[in-house]
Amino acid sequence: MPFYVSPEQLMKDRADFARKGISRGRSMVAVHYAEGILLASENVSQALHKISEIYDRIAFAAVGRYNEFENLRIAGVRLADMRGYAYDRRDVTGRGLANAYAQTLGTIFSSGGEKPYEVEIFVAEIGDTAQDDQIYRLTYDGQVADEQEYAVIGGAADVVSTYLSEHYKEGSSLTEALTLAVNALGRQNNERGEADNRVIPVKNLEVAVLDRTRTQPRKFSRIGPNRLESLLGTREPASAPAPEHPAEEHPPGTAAVDADPDDPRDPTDQESGDAPPLADPTREDLPPVAPPPPPPADGGDQQS
Repeated sequence: MPFYVSPEQLMKDRADFARKGISRGRSMVAVHYAEGILLASENVSQALHKISEIYDRIAFAAVGRYNEFENLRIAGVRLADMRGYAYDRRDVTGRGLANAYAQTLGTIFSSGGEKPYEVEIFVAEIGDTAQDDQIYRLTYDGQVADEQEYAVIGGAADVVSTYLSEHYKEGSSLTEALTLAVNALGRQNNERGEADNRVIPVKNLEVAVLDRTRTQPRKFSRIGPNRLESLLGTREPASAPAPEHPAEEHPPGTAAVDADPDDPRDPTDQESGDAPPLADPTREDLPPVAPPPPPPADGGDQQS
């Protein structure tokens, strides 16, 4: 006789097992912005991607065990290609893929023959307008949720979600959405259980977007390290130290110049043909200048 376990206890144990495995990984963030959907996560690997393309307007992102969600990604690509080839490309939708993933995850979780998948998934689809964008979040047990504005899976999801709820702004630009996502991913709990902030290196970030402004039918695009540095480098620089002399006073021998930072021509530069003004010989603070020596009486030597 096999050892009896109640169905409630069995489902609870399987859920705890899946949650523990997912919480070991890094968080994943999906954020709506004005031109599309941003997906970002911390990933130290340059070859094993957490964010990938499924179809023209659909992206896939996951956290957890790589081999498990990679099998799901491949199955989703095959399903989308077969449906688009047999019917029409417009028949491939994010909702259809999310339902297929939900059925697969739900069947694996409820069956007693194998362990549950330790994965959480995003299926993001971009529309013609911002109101048509969709983000579907799927959990390890097959539950599907339609997320608005932003969503978080894996890792310290509670801390990251709290930061996003406090700082998210609707209709933000790509730079603002990226800065918000990176700052949110840097939030974590310290040893005392308090939220702490850390800086994630650019080389450890994996970022991709679904951009509706792209002219190509495929709207998926990865953001490389060089572009990430340019986008994240727009933060306000540190304040410069105060000058030795007050603003209304100037060091001796200099003129008061109001330089405009937006003016491409620096007023302190000298253009071709300009020359500094000659010193005033009548100024008392200048040392006296000896007059030139008189020419010799015999007119000096003559050169041939």
